[in-house]
Amino acid sequence: MLLQLDNISDESVESLTSSFNNLPQTKHLDGKYRLRRYSVIQCNGSCVELGENTFVQSDEYNKFQGNMARSFEPIEPKVIESVGMLEMSCMFKSTCGLPDDQKIEVHQMRIITLDEETPVSPEGVHQDGFDYICIVGIARYNVKRGHLLAYTNQGNEPFMSLALKPGEIAVINDKNLWHNASSIEPVIGKDGYMDAFILTAKVDERWE
Repeated sequence: MLLQLDNISDESVESLTSSFNNLPQTKHLDGKYRLRRYSVIQCNGSCVELGENTFVQSDEYNKFQGNMARSFEPIEPKVIESVGMLEMSCMFKSTCGLPDDQKIEVHQMRIITLDEETPVSPEGVHQDGFDYICIVGIARYNVKRGHLLAYTNQGNEPFMSLALKPGEIAVINDKNLWHNASSIEPVIGKDGYMDAFILTAKVDERWE
């Protein structure tokens, strides 16, 4: 599997939407415009939060904030226990053939428009150092652009450019493809945002 597009139900989207209003800013380099919560979960019949809330990426993959331990507030329990979290996690596992004891890292993120143009992916064209990643669109308000871009090689032009609508999912093989996102701009005035979940998995990381 290189890339697969799918959808979660309207009920699942509805169960997740309002929780994005509770996302905090962080002290990290992108913390003023990428509001975020982060948790590691295991999903087998229900989703369980494992209490791991520090995220580190090698600078081999993240030139923007690589080798930095970034701590985030955990995703709220009502979100972990929601039908939306269960559906998108099970869909991610099924699409990628992940085992029941797989650890799944989950980022809940709102990117807000600070200026005329706000970066969605300050890392540029990149891989994340996982086996699979899953981007789930939840909401877009008063924004244009913000397209998910997928590449066969870091130096190529994107073969896919897609603005994920609420409920739309893109699952990407992070070992074989690269990805990026175009910046967002407000349509009218200054205030706009884009909400999404990003799920990631390494197949050799299990819940013990």
